[in-house]
Amino acid sequence: MTKIAFKGSAILNPVPAVMITSQNSEGRVNVFTVGWIGTACTRPPMITVAIRPERLSYEYIKETEEFVVNLPSASMTKIVDYVGVVSGKREDKIEKLKLELEASEKVSVPSLKDCPVNIECKLRSITQLGSHDLFLADVLSVSVDDRIIDEKGKIHLEKADLIAYSHGEYFKLYNKPLGKFGYSVQKKKKKKD
Repeated sequence: MTKIAFKGSAILNPVPAVMITSQNSEGRVNVFTVGWIGTACTRPPMITVAIRPERLSYEYIKETEEFVVNLPSASMTKIVDYVGVVSGKREDKIEKLKLELEASEKVSVPSLKDCPVNIECKLRSITQLGSHDLFLADVLSVSVDDRIIDEKGKIHLEKADLIAYSHGEYFKLYNKPLGKFGYSVQKKKKKKD
């Protein structure tokens, strides 16, 4: 294998493609797409989101300190793209796309009803970085479509038909696992005679 070196870049891919809803203090709701998002901590649960300061949602989140991360299914890919390239400063994307909102459990910002997973967040801090600022947020509540939860209460995200973004393109996530956490060191079960 031969590798070619490039100058440093944000090439970590694929990343989740999510839609974030936010709301200003006057009650106006906006939605936009984010690919630069990740888990920061499990106890307490926290996520990070990188947002450009010129985005309308940047203003809304900074003002109210709340937002919802909505995980879309593959059937929503065109919507994901649209809300990522059209500015909420120019048009009301929720009205234009007829997106249905629903009340959240712990924050005043509504969730997108058609997304199988909604993650309600409270802003903890903003760190200025450069082209983007890093928002660190506490996860207050998670709502999951009951159709992807089995009878034992296990969440099957593979049944949510989620998407990823990789180097300018959207991809469906494969719904068959390649392995599970710890499988590389798992002891083989002995056969019974």
